[in-house]
Amino acid sequence: MKATKNKAVNQITGTDSEKLKELFVDGLKDIYWAEKNLAKALSKLTKSATSEELKAAFEQHTTETEEHAVRLEQVFELVGEKAQAKKCAAMEGLIEEANEIINSTEKGTMVRDCGLIMAAQKVEHYEIASYGTLRNIARTLGHTEVADLLQTTLDQEGETDHKLTELAETYVNEEASAE
Repeated sequence: MKATKNKAVNQITGTDSEKLKELFVDGLKDIYWAEKNLAKALSKLTKSATSEELKAAFEQHTTETEEHAVRLEQVFELVGEKAQAKKCAAMEGLIEEANEIINSTEKGTMVRDCGLIMAAQKVEHYEIASYGTLRNIARTLGHTEVADLLQTTLDQEGETDHKLTELAETYVNEEASAE
């Protein structure tokens, strides 16, 4: 934001606010598409996983991802916008990368599980960055309830990332190195 002699640096004008809201809504549309498409992709990851623990983690995250989409619909409503998806090139690429890992690793191996964890954590980090930024913009725009909803999703994304790290560090990486 540009500061002028008559405008305090931290003051948001109506024009700035509208531009920021447009950016915010665009970000919501992007992550909404990402969540909708991730829910579909997680089914393939679940079927491709070797370990029962990783399959269970993907199944749980599928359920949470569906909840994230519903929560985003609430967010759209709270900011007076129609829930609408806009193709997310980043998530499309991350899903494609996960598919490449499935296609390039042997079925039933821990090497595949290691690759699936790597792909899933890339997705989680993208989502964490997206939700954190959207939460901060919501706060700036004065949408406290929206920020709280986005924080709930952000917390779940962080928990999923942590769970994937635990699986990798507990046994998946070690078993993959022995194959």
